[in-house]
This record gives sequence, structure tokens and C-alpha cells, in this order.
Amino acid sequence: MAGGRVMTDLQTLSADYLSLRRGLGARLTMTHWLLDRFVVWLTHRGAVFITTALALEWATEPRDVHPAWWARRLSEVRQFARYAHAIDPRHEVPPERLLPSPYQRRRPYIYSDAELDDLIGAARRLPGRLQPQTCATMLGLLAVTGMRSGEVVRLERDDVDLQGGVLTIRESKFGKSRLNFCHPSTLRELREYAARRDARFPHPQAGAFFLTDRGRRVRADILRKTFRTLSRQTGLRGPQDTHGPRLTDLRHRFAVRTLTHWYRNDVDVDRQLPRLSTWLGHASIVDTYWYLTAVPELMEQAARRLDDRPGRVGP
Repeated sequence: MAGGRVMTDLQTLSADYLSLRRGLGARLTMTHWLLDRFVVWLTHRGAVFITTALALEWATEPRDVHPAWWARRLSEVRQFARYAHAIDPRHEVPPERLLPSPYQRRRPYIYSDAELDDLIGAARRLPGRLQPQTCATMLGLLAVTGMRSGEVVRLERDDVDLQGGVLTIRESKFGKSRLNFCHPSTLRELREYAARRDARFPHPQAGAFFLTDRGRRVRADILRKTFRTLSRQTGLRGPQDTHGPRLTDLRHRFAVRTLTHWYRNDVDVDRQLPRLSTWLGHASIVDTYWYLTAVPELMEQAARRLDDRPGRVGP
């Protein structure tokens, strides 16, 4: 059957492509999801090969979305098409500039101490027997360590050394692992949470450090949804707002406060920046330098440091 053969051929190409990239350390959750849909869409069209016209039509098919999402969809197809073209030149590779992404990285929102206290306080008032402690402790940990939310939900019990205060963050973004060290106050909070968790679930279903009211691992999407609820309750977002301060801004807060502290205490930021980059799990120190241009106060501090250099002449 021709349709079945096309589906099998495209599926095989897609599966081989994903397997190759995963072998190089990529996670590809969204890529896998998009390519599955693209392959099904091509098959329904009776297409045997990828063409630029079909790729563009599929990429722009969703209406009422930001153009950056079209660019993302086409970018995933383009990378797959390069692989397919190398195997069979009849597959076309969409040009790079066909749908340029208008996406610009958002300026981070830096939570004040009062706003963070309000968020954690609202989390402690959530319904449930363990959920309030779980959510409040996770928010606090994100704020004081700069971890990604996905890294926090993936923590296993063995990853949290409650004696030495060391967090092992395994196979995170870009396939990297790293160690983070807890302040004594953070370690105290983690111990208190673990004691409460173990009293509630002495024999949990999951080996995760953070558990839901049902003794299961906290899902990242549920954590984000809960955060949006808390941000509306505390006034960080309006009741109907779909955009506003994000969970990842807790990570930005940590990075910015660290850099600001260094500048105010006359620390050599250029020498210390690689340490912060490693701590945050950045793929490149360029990602850490971004904070110096994204936050006005840091730009001002950096400019002042430049002006104060010995031998500096003129305004």
C-alpha cells in the first residue's frame, strides 16, 4: 500500500534522525513532538519527499500564534530535512531566511524580597497535606540556587545530600551534570521538608525528592501552572493576564543578585563570571554575560567599573 510505505519511510527517517541526535546528548522532547506531527501531516498529503512548499505550509498552518512559533516549527523541519537530503537528495531543505524568527530574549523580571516572600507565603496556604510544603520549598530552592525548574522536579532523593548540603544536578540541559552547594539555611529547610515528606509517605511510589499529595513526582507543567495561580493571588499578574513574571525569573533573580553583590563588593567580576556560568549550567559564558546587558543596574555597575579603571582619562 503506497500510503503505508510512505508513512514507514518517513517514520524511519525521523526515528533514525532522532536517534542520531540523542546519541550526541540532545533531549529533543519538543523536536520529537513536532516531527511526529509533520510526518503524519506529510503522509496525509500523500507526500513522499519533503519540499520547501510543504514545509512552509505546515509551519504556518496554526493561526493566531506568534510568528516565532512558525519559525520554530520550520527550523525543526529544516534540520530534519538536511539529514533526509543527505540520504536522498530529492528531499528539499527550506532556506534559512524563509521564516526568520522575530524572537528576542525577554528582559528578566527581578523579584524583590517582598515579592518572593509573598509567593512563598501564598504557596504555604495552598490546599493539601503536603502540597503547600512542597511548592514553598521548591520556590525557595529555585530562588537561592538559580536552578532550572526542570532540574528541581527531577531531583532524586540520592541527589540531595542532607548531611553535606550538596545537590547533584544530573543530565540537565545540554546533557551536563553539576554540583551545587547549599547555604546552611537552605539545608535546614530541605531537612525539614524531607522529615515532613517522610512522615506523610514512609513508603513513596516515586524516588523523587519532591512529592505531590499522592506521593508522586511533581510534574514541571503542574509546577508552572501552580506558579501562575500564585502570581495572580499575590498581584504579580492580573486576574486575566496570560503574560507576566515567570518561574524562570527566579533563576534570573539569583544570577542578577549574585552579580550585583560582586560589583558592590568590588569583586573582580570578569574572573568570577566563569564560576557563575558553571554554577548555572550555562553552555557558554556568553549566556552569563547576557545579564550584564539585560539588566540596567548591572550595565550601570559595569560602566562605573570601567570608568574607575586606573589611567582612565576623560568623561
